[in-house]
Amino acid sequence: MSVETEIETYRGVVYPWQIDHMDHMNVQFYTACFDAATWHLFAALGMTPGYLKQNRRGMAAVEQRTLYKQELHAGALIRITSGLLEMKPKTIRFLHRMYDTESGAEVASTELVGVHHRHAQGGAVCARHRRAPCRRS
Repeated sequence: MSVETEIETYRGVVYPWQIDHMDHMNVQFYTACFDAATWHLFAALGMTPGYLKQNRRGMAAVEQRTLYKQELHAGALIRITSGLLEMKPKTIRFLHRMYDTESGAEVASTELVGVHHRHAQGGAVCARHRRAPCRRS
């Protein structure tokens, strides 16, 4: 999977309680939608909640850059597509794009870098655990 082969990872609606004093969706809710999409992307890569729990693994965001391109208002239907930008043995870099479903316009995007770690020992571990073998340097 790459950005050229993005998958749909989220569908939702903007609720009135998510609107701020500027009459558009507050940035915290964009982030919450992107976070939900992240877990669907990870599941598509084999890093399901069950896998992470059973193997005492976790994912941690270490960098995020969000671009807000168009405002969303109460009642707007939204969808998010996601794709990989880069996967290294211990890190993953990926992109989410948020769209207004009715207009088709891209309203926001976010690029994230995450690390795959063990809960017990800490430290990063190989993220290619399910799809490809790790190559150690």
